[in-house]
Amino acid sequence: QQWRGSGHVAGAPGASTSLVTEDVEQLKALVGRAPWFMAALRAGRELGLASWCIGAGALRNLGWDSLHAHAQPTALADLDFAYFCAEDLDPARDATLQFRLQRSCPALPWEVTNQAGVHLWFEAHFGHAVAPLRSLETAVASWPEPATAVGIWLDGDDALQVIAPLGLADLLGMRIRRNPLGVSVETYRERCASKRYMERWPRVVVEPA
Repeated sequence: QQWRGSGHVAGAPGASTSLVTEDVEQLKALVGRAPWFMAALRAGRELGLASWCIGAGALRNLGWDSLHAHAQPTALADLDFAYFCAEDLDPARDATLQFRLQRSCPALPWEVTNQAGVHLWFEAHFGHAVAPLRSLETAVASWPEPATAVGIWLDGDDALQVIAPLGLADLLGMRIRRNPLGVSVETYRERCASKRYMERWPRVVVEPA
């Protein structure tokens, strides 16, 4: 399968960019053909949250495995379930939601994060502070690379909805570059080394920091 990149790369990271309809539909079609991903989305919807998505590495792996015609899916280190709730920042809520998701889809490596509370622990993990995030979309826009700054959720009518504030060009074009709002140069280089992008997906282009 050959995906067509949108040809538009977001200018300033963090700013919303227009999405090409064909690219959005192509991504939705890919997800819709993955039973495990659809099961995960249905489980996420059952939590009844107002603002949520599944994305990051799960969408990257799904897309790039398809582009490379991999017979077996690339194993996920975790399945990122992101939601936004500024009214309840208790980490125990994340644990409760993760337990419910694991009960629904026990084979998946769930990792649940309330994006409204990221600023409380980010500096300790990544070495620099970030301001409180304002919404799920601004949270997704701060993820480490534009290619992984993409989320998808399932609405009540079983329609897939895409969140891609930095666009889909990098994901569909198999391009890795640093999002300066998301990671430092050092962390970006460490991620590139640990993720082994070109080893797993030879057609991927990794830009230097």
